[in-house]
Amino acid sequence: MRALFALPLVMLAVPAAAQPRAPQSTAQAMQIPPELTSPETAKKLGKMAAPLARALMSLPVGEIEAIAEGREPTAADKRRTVRDMAAADGRDIERELANAGPMIEQSAQRLTALLPVLMRSLAGLGAELEKATANLPQPGYPKR
Repeated sequence: MRALFALPLVMLAVPAAAQPRAPQSTAQAMQIPPELTSPETAKKLGKMAAPLARALMSLPVGEIEAIAEGREPTAADKRRTVRDMAAADGRDIERELANAGPMIEQSAQRLTALLPVLMRSLAGLGAELEKATANLPQPGYPKR
């Protein structure tokens, strides 16, 4: 269930990952897009969490569950939603949705603070991997 709340963060990362990148040397500093570091982005994600989760809770999944169990779906199966399945587990979905927005906003702010350190670490990792693999034998070389 918690994975549903991370969905907006993943959706935010998709456009950034889809952008073509020019090759960078490890000496160049990696630039973090301002959209990722903006406090407004974190607030938008927090506001989007509850409506998005409510929409996902309304998805009918009973038919899929019946097929996965290897049986023919009944009329009740066809009406069963994610919300029904979560309620059957005794979870208070509305309370969890109310807490999701602030939690996502706080997580996005922490991720924003962590991004520069993470980017520097990844740049250093790339350089270390290049050094470590520079002298590895190449399959097929020399060709005979």
